[in-house]
Amino acid sequence: MIKCIAVDDEPLALRQIKSYIERLPQLKLEALCSSAAEATDVLREGEMDLMFVDINMPDMSGVEFVRELQSPPMVIFTTAYSEYAVEGFRLDAVDYLLKPFSFADFERAVKKAASLYELKRLRDERQISSESNTEATADNGDYISIKADYKVSLVKYSDIIYIESVGEYVRLHLTNASPITTLFRLKNMETALPADRFMRVHRSYIVNLEHISAYARGRVYLDNDEDVPISANYRDTFREYVDKLHIAK
Repeated sequence: MIKCIAVDDEPLALRQIKSYIERLPQLKLEALCSSAAEATDVLREGEMDLMFVDINMPDMSGVEFVRELQSPPMVIFTTAYSEYAVEGFRLDAVDYLLKPFSFADFERAVKKAASLYELKRLRDERQISSESNTEATADNGDYISIKADYKVSLVKYSDIIYIESVGEYVRLHLTNASPITTLFRLKNMETALPADRFMRVHRSYIVNLEHISAYARGRVYLDNDEDVPISANYRDTFREYVDKLHIAK
């Protein structure tokens, strides 16, 4: 759940935000604060994921409050004055709610925050996985666990045809299902996979050796009627593998 606080000097505004938060199961309200000083004390006691902050407050404006925080959580600004919107977004605010705002407006802003929260969580998990140089697998060693779409999927090695790098993500192309995209670097995926079953043939591709049907002119042809390039950096390694297959035969 996303731990959040609301900061506003108007009691009625705090009650409205509290009622909206209680309608969204992904949010957990930790505190209602009537001033920036009160909110600072709450943040000292424990880490928060999200803050709803009124911009116009008597002791310190919401913008000044957020600017002074060294590591602020995600912020959704609330105010009755639209001219403060630009200043709010300069601080990388998730969203800006103009009072009076409806529950639908509130929910849309929270959905943005929830998407960013999930992305950060996946990045943190990827970093931990990279630092430990391990990836969870089933006890029998035939599966790899993939975190995607708010769940963990156990994917058989034999079902993976090839893996494609897409920026900070990788996409697993499978024999019997739609591709799975997860936040993971191809280099780390290469380390996690068994080297006797998978080979990197390009900076953007890893292939399952069991699914290679042919190769020619710098390309690997796979048994799902797709093909991927073999780059110069990996060509010698691939040729060595092919030569060993010929000798074995």
